Amino acid sequence: MRLPLDLASGGVDQLTGHFGRLLPWQGTAQDEPSADGDLPVLLVHGLADRESVCTALRRGLGGFGAGPFITVSYNALSPDIRTVARDLGEQVELASARTAGRPVVVIGYSLGGLIARYYVQRLGGDSQVPLVITLATPHGGTAAALLARPHPLLRQLRPGSDLLTELAEPAVGCRTRFVAFYSDLDEVIIPATRGRIDHPDLKACNVLVPGVGHLTLPVHQPVIDQVRSLLTVAQQATSAAGLPHGRTPSVNGQPHGSAEVLRDSGRQTEDPER
Repeated sequence: MRLPLDLASGGVDQLTGHFGRLLPWQGTAQDEPSADGDLPVLLVHGLADRESVCTALRRGLGGFGAGPFITVSYNALSPDIRTVARDLGEQVELASARTAGRPVVVIGYSLGGLIARYYVQRLGGDSQVPLVITLATPHGGTAAALLARPHPLLRQLRPGSDLLTELAEPAVGCRTRFVAFYSDLDEVIIPATRGRIDHPDLKACNVLVPGVGHLTLPVHQPVIDQVRSLLTVAQQATSAAGLPHGRTPSVNGQPHGSAEVLRDSGRQTEDPER
């Protein structure tokens, strides 16, 4: 049975054998059949997943004006999440260029969410990506990575790793809004609260999904419905702007580009205390 997990407590030799059969991320995204819309959405899967993990999401999110939906892949043998995040940035630029400069939303499952976060938080991706949605992502690392045999990406998921320490550094001015779905029954993220984004400088909403496992969360219908609602608001804001990224329509008398309008529309998703 193929492991659609980001982490494994053993058997990394077999896991790397599976990785070796995956095509490396060669700087091109894989377009999925979907109608073009006003809001390009990139779907980034987990470490040991194939693009099929995003199938239920694509089916549940289509048909209301968002899109195109594009599943991107990456080289699972990459030695560094930072490198993969830079590659993701190229895909964001390409998706924006194909849609007349529209802002891009990124949805990341498991490790894919951490890749998206690093891109917008540390590599300036917040200028292109006003909204990141993560599903079962180990934002604070996981104790399960301590049990796994050494693998470059798994080492970076260990609590206190250099990469996680870097993500904990100040991020004043980061404009991207985050919505992180996490579960109290996630068998991969240990403890489960490490699936939250707890950073004082980030505009983040953490959504607890009780009683759902790591593999089930991205196909859980209530989660898909909530993601659809987030994209609906974002798509409506982008359509209202009616202009490519970088232009300046007026919102409440103030000049806003379409990405800025999308960010403003996400304020309702913030934690109440924020």
